[in-house]
Amino acid sequence: MGLIVQKFGGTSVADVNKIRNVVNRVIEERKNGNDIVVVVSAMGKTTDQLVKMAYDLSASPNKRELDMLLTTGEQVTISLLAMALREKGVEAISYTGWQAGITTESVHGNARIMKIDSENIKSELAAGKIVIVAGFQGVTKEGAITTLGRGGSDTTAVALAAALNADKCDIFTDVTGVFTTDPRYVNGARKLAGISYDEMLELANLGAGVLHPRAVEFAKNYGVKLEVRSSIDKESGTVIEEEFEMEQNLVVRGIAFEDQITRVSVIGVDNTIASLPTIFSTLADNQLNVDIIIQSGSKAEKTDISFSIKSNDLEETLRVLKNNQEKLNYESVEFESGLAKVSIVGAGMVSNPGVAAKMFEVLAAEGILVKMVSTSEIKVSTVVNEKLMVKAVEALHDAFELSKLPVNA
Repeated sequence: MGLIVQKFGGTSVADVNKIRNVVNRVIEERKNGNDIVVVVSAMGKTTDQLVKMAYDLSASPNKRELDMLLTTGEQVTISLLAMALREKGVEAISYTGWQAGITTESVHGNARIMKIDSENIKSELAAGKIVIVAGFQGVTKEGAITTLGRGGSDTTAVALAAALNADKCDIFTDVTGVFTTDPRYVNGARKLAGISYDEMLELANLGAGVLHPRAVEFAKNYGVKLEVRSSIDKESGTVIEEEFEMEQNLVVRGIAFEDQITRVSVIGVDNTIASLPTIFSTLADNQLNVDIIIQSGSKAEKTDISFSIKSNDLEETLRVLKNNQEKLNYESVEFESGLAKVSIVGAGMVSNPGVAAKMFEVLAAEGILVKMVSTSEIKVSTVVNEKLMVKAVEALHDAFELSKLPVNA
């Protein structure tokens, strides 16, 4: 017998009929002779509804209490799924994150898993039960309930697969796999048969919503084999592992994009060694994530520093900068919203020079101005006008011939 961890997202358990479908998928895997651990999200839009209620009552809900509220969503799903499995004659038990032994750091709203004590789960598996675990949640060593951030159920599933030394982790969702880009925006998007951890991690960090970045990090660090699959269709999905043969020698494997990006420029900063670490450690201390960074000198003794952030972090970023102006010693702050980030990703870029140049040429031909650029060995990211985001993605998808992949790749 093997051990399989299955994760079902909110759309896959959105109502009673969909939960029945999950029951069938779980039993099907059980009949293959495998032990099963199932990780589930809250049903449908439950988390969004809980967040809305919290903000209807408070403009700034206490983070501890918000975590206490949001974790109730997954508890509904695990209990219903356990009941449905028992109704089919299958022994099952549901666990919250803390009952499953998931310990996190003491950060409410976006905690990281520190360790997993899997003895309870192993004991129930040995007794022949299917174990159902609430995703997205854990507990601190002091006993405070925490959440792992939106999409955190993916992380729960992969972390459990690593802790239990599972043979595989299947991520069931409302799409059939990982696509070359989001098929909701680009008709020519094609499903990939496989992709490497590094490529998937870049795509996840750059806006591809199919997997949570932390989940991919766990999978890479612990060698967990992942497959992104449809919870409805029975076809094979996209396998994510250390190395995967490049389909048709694709140099670029995927295009990710995200909107609601803002460029912030800190003007007239002292041109010293200490300036950069002081600015970005101050932002980090306030849990503000910064992406693309550009430094440009305007005067010998002064420099300008620009960086991109998610637009919903703008107000807090400006507040932190203003409150620390004396320490940071800058002249002014400027910002530009209404931007988007468009990125190409592919392991083949390492050995194929000229990929970035081609990207810039394609965007220029479409009349799309590039405002910021960031690169790594396997990706090039550009910041462009948000209104031109989809146009940029379509042009790049065609230019790198991703639409030529077989439809059922």
